[in-house]
Amino acid sequence: MLGNAEILLGTQGWNYESWMPSFYPHGTKPSGMLDVYARAFGTVEVDSTAYGIPSDPAVRGWRTRVPPGFVFALKVPQAITHERRLKDTTPLLRRFLDRVAQLDDLLGPLLVQLSPGFRATEGNRAVLRDFVGALPTEYRWAIEFRHPGWMSAATFELLKSRNVATVLVDGRWIRREFMAELAIEPTADFSYVRWMGTSRNLTDFSRPLLHRADDFAWWSEVISTLAERVQTVYGYASNTYDGHAPHSVRALQQLVGQVPVPPEDLREQGELFQET
Repeated sequence: MLGNAEILLGTQGWNYESWMPSFYPHGTKPSGMLDVYARAFGTVEVDSTAYGIPSDPAVRGWRTRVPPGFVFALKVPQAITHERRLKDTTPLLRRFLDRVAQLDDLLGPLLVQLSPGFRATEGNRAVLRDFVGALPTEYRWAIEFRHPGWMSAATFELLKSRNVATVLVDGRWIRREFMAELAIEPTADFSYVRWMGTSRNLTDFSRPLLHRADDFAWWSEVISTLAERVQTVYGYASNTYDGHAPHSVRALQQLVGQVPVPPEDLREQGELFQET
């Protein structure tokens, strides 16, 4: 806890062989990675749902591999956000929701990640109004804009009217300083933060490669601001932020007063899921 808010920090995805053995114990099977991951972090952002509605077995498998209280944040399929660009999406969105609703109390926020090419034209503003207005209120929704034209009072008022979070991102699309301003007046009773970085050149995710201590400190202040204004802060680090997402999350955990799970605890758990 920080302020009055629950702080849930995790990574963007979990199925990375390059995290072995720096995070996963040597020999951990792919099928056992989520089990081990859930011992370290209480939430994860699922990237695979951006590329299609997950199968029933996949959703059931996620549910059975994590403890009570774990939270899955899911990306809304790109068929909705990129291909149809939020138009005429109700049937497809309903199929997606019907499938992921099986996660029940493990289902966290749903990330609507828009393309940088989705600009704030008059037509697109109308499309966004219709889309946001039709979102089922029993779910938590977060929208990530990747074009600065959307950073306006009209956009934020629209999202606030439906308790939809504006995603705060450290990436290459919108200047980071603006994120501190957004934290002062959130558009929902929860917040969603993503750490992406600006480099496309990182390919080795086995260890941290970039020095981010100052960035982590900056973001810990933003999280502190958010924690005074929302009920829950969800935050997810990409491998592309410092080279090794688990390191990013552990660094942030320490700065917000959380105690990271010791690596030796994961090694003990990992022995159950190693290849023989």
